[in-house]
Amino acid sequence: MTSKNLNWKNRKTVYKSRPFLLQPACKEALWGGQKLKEHFAKQADLDNVAESWECSTHPEGPSTVATGEHKGMLLTEVLQKHPEYLGTHPRSKGELPILVKFIDARQKLSVQVHPDDEYAKLYERGQLGKTEMWYVLEADKDAELIYGFYSDMDSVAVRQSVKDGTIERYLQKVKVRQDDVFYIPAGTVHGIGAGNLIAEVQESSNLTYRLYDYDRTDKQGQKRELHIEKALAVANLKGQQPPRQPLRVLRYTPGCATEFLCRCKYFQVERMLLNTEGKNKLAELYIGSSSFQALLCLDGGGHILMEDNEKLAYSKGNCIFIPANANRLKLSGAAQFLKISC
Repeated sequence: MTSKNLNWKNRKTVYKSRPFLLQPACKEALWGGQKLKEHFAKQADLDNVAESWECSTHPEGPSTVATGEHKGMLLTEVLQKHPEYLGTHPRSKGELPILVKFIDARQKLSVQVHPDDEYAKLYERGQLGKTEMWYVLEADKDAELIYGFYSDMDSVAVRQSVKDGTIERYLQKVKVRQDDVFYIPAGTVHGIGAGNLIAEVQESSNLTYRLYDYDRTDKQGQKRELHIEKALAVANLKGQQPPRQPLRVLRYTPGCATEFLCRCKYFQVERMLLNTEGKNKLAELYIGSSSFQALLCLDGGGHILMEDNEKLAYSKGNCIFIPANANRLKLSGAAQFLKISC
């Protein structure tokens, strides 16, 4: 093989491994607001955008590739065609194991709980359970969330409190501030309060059991379905300590600072603060072969520079999928990201 042919082959491999932007699947809900449209440029012919599923292969809301050679294809189709993009991590084999979304809670969400993998496999046709993490982007002055119960409960007491509308007095409410992080393992009774704008990283699942919905009705005047018995079957009814913010330590490299927000068996989330403006050197991002990475841009903008000097522009609200075999990339700009991997 000639040197010319070898170089062509190498360029082709790099091309297949280039990062690309994703177009989200947007969802409307009775509690949703306008912030994702107004602040994050989410375009959707909906009255509100309650959620935007930014990096998703879930059948109820797959993302679409917005740039590059796969433009216009569903992310599901791309990963079926190129499973090497997912990496060698056991949780990444065969399908994307996570779902990344924005949530705009103009009103409070229902009180709900998610099953774990074991329960979902047995009773929900082999689906994944749902453990999740929230990163608070914006929070109104009195914003709060629900995290478990103040004290021990039992199924009889919970069932009765839902029936008579007194369950709120037993639910633990936590004040929320911008930049807070909350880890919500499967089985935790929880609810996002009004006035929260959140980035969520979760297992690739849409299994939600509503325990209580404040007696609300939808556009058609219908109450949303509750799943009380399923919720009680999976919920942790023990009293819980208020969630504490994790210890966060910034690690500095040229042009970038990074801190861990959450690490569990399902996903790893870091916050990246990028600033290469006025600097001679770009920030380098190494992509190991074990996992893909998703970069969710929370603020700012810039470019990703690839080995052939081609640039991928990104801005606030973009989600960038980086294949596991992308190797090493260079970033420029002033931006804040969540970096998600397995």
